[in-house]
Amino acid sequence: MLKEFKDFIAKGNVMDMAVGIIIGAAFTAIVGSLVSDLINPIISLFMGGIDFSNMGIQLSEGEDGAVFAYGKFIMAIINFVIIAFVVFLLVKAMNKTKKKEEEAPAADPGPSELDILMEIRDSLKK
Repeated sequence: MLKEFKDFIAKGNVMDMAVGIIIGAAFTAIVGSLVSDLINPIISLFMGGIDFSNMGIQLSEGEDGAVFAYGKFIMAIINFVIIAFVVFLLVKAMNKTKKKEEEAPAADPGPSELDILMEIRDSLKK
C-alpha cells in the first residue's frame, strides 16, 4: 500500500496539481491585496467614502457581540469575480496558444531511414 501511495505521489499530475495549489494560494494573496488596497479605495471614492469591509449589522450587544458582516461577503464576491476573470483570461490565452500549435504545419522530418537505405541500395546497383 505504501508503494502504491509513493507511485501516486510521484505521478506528474499530482505534482502539477501541488504546484498549481501553491501558486493559486500566492495568487489569492495578490488578488486580495489588489481588491483591498486598490479597488476598495476607488469604490469608496465613488460611493462617498463607504468601506465595504467594515459594513455589518450588530446582532447582539457588547463589543464581542455577533456581527452580520455582509461587507466582508461583498469583498469575497469581488475577489472571486476578479480571480475567475483572470483565470478565464489565462485559460483563453493557453487555448489560443495550443490551437496555434495544433494548426502550425509540422516541420519536414526529412527522409526516413527506409528512404536512405533504398537510396544507398540504388546507388550500389549502379
